[in-house]
Amino acid sequence: MEILYSLEKSTLTIFLIGELDEFSAVNAKQKLDQIISDNKPQTILFDLSRLSFMDSTGIGVLIGRYKTAKALNGKVYVKNISRSIDKIFLMAGLYDIMPKISYKEQKNEIH
Repeated sequence: MEILYSLEKSTLTIFLIGELDEFSAVNAKQKLDQIISDNKPQTILFDLSRLSFMDSTGIGVLIGRYKTAKALNGKVYVKNISRSIDKIFLMAGLYDIMPKISYKEQKNEIH
């Protein structure tokens, strides 16, 4: 799992690359917490275009970062979701707390 990020204004875009599963979860949590702590964003946008696999442990990682953002009065969105990851989000009800956002919506609503 590779994690890259960019900060534009108060929006932190996090790119998750590879597999977010039980084997990568501990390192992913630590890195994500550090990135969030260092940048203190108002909005976190997870770009999942290069996330190839996610299991229930990965769901827990994302929910944990959602809770961190909420504690900071922040919002969390996701974008560029593959069909297989979309199914996981739907089954887990993650869109209720992390809405999917399009490029157009991102430019109009987040910034």
